[in-house]
Amino acid sequence: MQVGVIFPQLEIEPRVDALRAYATGVEELGFGHIAAYDHVLGADRAVHTGFAGPYDLTSRFHEPMVLFGYLAAVTSVELVTSVLILPQRQTALVAKQAAQVDLLTDGRFRLGVGVGWNAVEYEALGQDFAQRGRREEEQIALLRRLWTEPSLTFEGRFDTVTGAGLAPLPVQRPIPVWLGGSSVPAYRRMGRLADGWFPQVPPGERLDDALEIIGEAAGQAGRDPSAIGMEGRVSWRDGGAAQVVDHVHRWREAGATHVSINTMGAGFEGATRHLQALDEVARALD
Repeated sequence: MQVGVIFPQLEIEPRVDALRAYATGVEELGFGHIAAYDHVLGADRAVHTGFAGPYDLTSRFHEPMVLFGYLAAVTSVELVTSVLILPQRQTALVAKQAAQVDLLTDGRFRLGVGVGWNAVEYEALGQDFAQRGRREEEQIALLRRLWTEPSLTFEGRFDTVTGAGLAPLPVQRPIPVWLGGSSVPAYRRMGRLADGWFPQVPPGERLDDALEIIGEAAGQAGRDPSAIGMEGRVSWRDGGAAQVVDHVHRWREAGATHVSINTMGAGFEGATRHLQALDEVARALD
């Protein structure tokens, strides 16, 4: 099982030296990947009264593809979007950006995608929030064709490509597409389409229920459920490194292929303090 980290972009200093120090520090500690969350815009709660989302316009989010273009130059760990809100973006542009990141990392890239929850963001980006699930399914099919075919023609419900293609193509053909989500429709989509998934529930009954739905959908699509990767997430809490390591082992026992350590929300400010916590985890995992 590969152990990586969640990039603490809400709490890390928005300076290039801090970004570099964090990424190189993670690699030196032996972690296998860096996963970054995604939001383009945050809602102003003074305007959107009753807004219940966990993030708003005060939440700092680096744009993942631009960030990864830089991180690819300073580290050799795998880079992962966890997750990019795909339906609010132009499909061909995402394909181009992902192909570039894949080239810059020499194939050490996973594109995690999801449908999101922020209607304010969809409106600003000119996309239909109500159609996001249907659009994501079509987009995944188109992305894979754009990454593998020098020229293609595609006419879907949401996108049209006529005799066009990407150059250069990515190293991975296609780039692995991992899905986020926690609804029954999302689980079925994972079973039909995903190379891997990001559970939003811990090991236990709810995870088992999700795996059953994913496995059933995979079987109906003629796919092997055991070939679908699973990346758990473990957050640093009051129990510290010992608790983190215990939860990492739980994910291993649950069959996870990957797990990410999340140090956000634990009161750590700045790259140095996050790396100190990860150092404790790395030593405890040895």
